[in-house]
Amino acid sequence: MTGPEGQDPTAIRIERTYAAPVEEVFAAWTSPELLRRWYPPGADWDTPVAEVDLRVGGRLRLVMRGPDGEQAGGGGEYREVTPPTRLVFTWSWDRSEIATGVQLVEVDFTGHPDGTTTVVMTNRGLADERTRESHRDGWQGSFDNLARLVSR
Repeated sequence: MTGPEGQDPTAIRIERTYAAPVEEVFAAWTSPELLRRWYPPGADWDTPVAEVDLRVGGRLRLVMRGPDGEQAGGGGEYREVTPPTRLVFTWSWDRSEIATGVQLVEVDFTGHPDGTTTVVMTNRGLADERTRESHRDGWQGSFDNLARLVSR
């Protein structure tokens, strides 16, 4: 396997292109109001907590709530903030049954002349196959929601 997953067995990588300008897609990742609208993995989920201190060393905190009312939250620290092309942050879940340890999430945004944006997200620090697949499924659902949010 090539790419981050082949080089780092603890990583997943997702790439998606959106029909929106890079500034709009970057804003969706950095605005508490917009994160509440797309971050949870299902259309029937919500995000009661979205806190963003968008600066290197600033904190990020998100809590998602599923249709059964169960909550899953976590947070981290921004390591790199380069609008509108790159975000890097750490992430730790509040509940150990979701995942343990500190993860690193790298998000690269590439704007294209046709007004679309490609997002490449690499999530590192996922200890086992079950955790990687669970996170891949969650991110895919979130990316689907993001597509609905920024689509024209």
